[in-house]
Amino acid sequence: MDLNTTIVGVYFLFLIAIGWMFRTFTSTTSDYFRGGGSMLWWMVGATAFMTQFSAWTFTGAAGKAYADGFAVAVIFLANAFGYLMNYLYFAPKFRQLRVVTVIQAIRMRFGSFNEQVFTWSGMPNSVISAGIWLNGLAIIASGIFGFDMTTTIILTGLVVLVMSVTGGSWAVIASDFMQMVIIMAVTVTCAVVAIIQGGGVGEIIANFPTDNGASFVSGNNLNYLSIFGIWAFFIFVKQFSITNNMLNSYRYLAAKDSKNAKKAALLACVLMTMGPAIWFMPSWFIAGQGIDLAAIYPEAGSKAGDFAYLYFVETFMPAGMVGLLIAAMFAATMSSMDSGLNRNSGIFVKNFYEPICRPNATEKELVVVSKLTSTFFGIAIILVALFINSLKGLSLFDTMMYVGALIGFPMTIPAFCGFFIKKTPDWAGWGTLVVGAVVSYYVGFVINAEMVANWFNLEPLTGREWSDLKVAIGLIGHLVFTAGFFCLTTLFYKPLSVERQADVDKFFENLDTPLVAESNEQKVLDNKQRRMLGTLIAVAGVGVMLMFLLPNPL
Repeated sequence: MDLNTTIVGVYFLFLIAIGWMFRTFTSTTSDYFRGGGSMLWWMVGATAFMTQFSAWTFTGAAGKAYADGFAVAVIFLANAFGYLMNYLYFAPKFRQLRVVTVIQAIRMRFGSFNEQVFTWSGMPNSVISAGIWLNGLAIIASGIFGFDMTTTIILTGLVVLVMSVTGGSWAVIASDFMQMVIIMAVTVTCAVVAIIQGGGVGEIIANFPTDNGASFVSGNNLNYLSIFGIWAFFIFVKQFSITNNMLNSYRYLAAKDSKNAKKAALLACVLMTMGPAIWFMPSWFIAGQGIDLAAIYPEAGSKAGDFAYLYFVETFMPAGMVGLLIAAMFAATMSSMDSGLNRNSGIFVKNFYEPICRPNATEKELVVVSKLTSTFFGIAIILVALFINSLKGLSLFDTMMYVGALIGFPMTIPAFCGFFIKKTPDWAGWGTLVVGAVVSYYVGFVINAEMVANWFNLEPLTGREWSDLKVAIGLIGHLVFTAGFFCLTTLFYKPLSVERQADVDKFFENLDTPLVAESNEQKVLDNKQRRMLGTLIAVAGVGVMLMFLLPNPL
């Protein structure tokens, strides 16, 4: 226990040092929120990958892998597909928007009223998602250190908050790159150990427990395989939409030019494709061994499966590995929350505070307000995580799916369709959100499992089937009604004012104009990035290698 605590402490000091090293890079809000748009592809690709990655991967998702085998990998493969589309088309376009925050692109495309609508409607989704990540991290941390969940959530949230506020995007993205390298190294090692202990990949798959004729691919608790197929298809649709729209284009705004944005997307795609087999092998192995996590973690109740990865590391990995894994999980969650805090405060400052409250504010004032806003959002995330923890029977996996399908997805529709459908009235943006809210309410609170079973003359649905089907129904509803509404608004298009038309024309002109950064100043900054990250990687590598000296049986 003391050893693991020490490793986590050293790792935190290392992260704080990263923030300190990069403090000189931040002098403006553009630096604070997107690194001044001057970053190399491998840093941007790392942060694009890490924003889809948190302690939830090792808790809620690992618990899903323990219970249902390969099914959870569908989500991550869908992410990889989304990043592939980024590489093939969207990533360079996103960088060519030439904005500091994504909502500035919304303003150019849909006008200033939609700027405020999207500013205030997008924040709850970010805060809820970050709360889920923080809750997942607290599950692991409380299991390791024996603290109660409430204390862990508050302490962990405060640590993340302090690092987020002091760092700025340079420190965030630099630390993301470090987290990517260390997490991939740690998880590859765990996967190799699981494969050796399990007698090979084929043996692990063969030993995975299934009921009612279910398979390793589709998982357990299923009477209708078609429901899994429908769910998987629409998860691909959802992740494609979520990774390829203006609201999530922030991942690439930090890239120095169009070419670097494109290469960053390819790096994220490759890592996300490799990921599932690496991250979930330990959970599949534990399930195949017939280990009853509910008996080992009785206090966790129905969430016992969320401890699958932790149990594997504690039982099968060498001394010190738990501390390194926890440190990496803290950092992964911190990077996801950091990006959320950084993005939210950026949107608030650049799309509300500056244009509405203080049009003549200095950059120094805006940076101070940015840090205060990050603090507020950090406290809100802690409160959301505490609320999620109070819902004892709630599945972290299902919660993440519901938030994505019923809150996140409808917001992406105008931000995606607006890329391709030019002649829409400005009210198409906020009108689509209203329709999306109605659809989400109907799916979330009106439709139930009995209604669906009666409609299609099905046997009573299992809990797993209904949770999968609910996500699919929500996505279908938004594709038909929410996206359909946006397309129908073209029937009401009228010529815009001269000023608005100029903004729209500028938006599409930017999209079609490649960005190239080859100045001498940029080359100096490129080399500075390489030198500093190279130093950090070398220090981290030596630190991890020194753990070989810890006393372990051969």
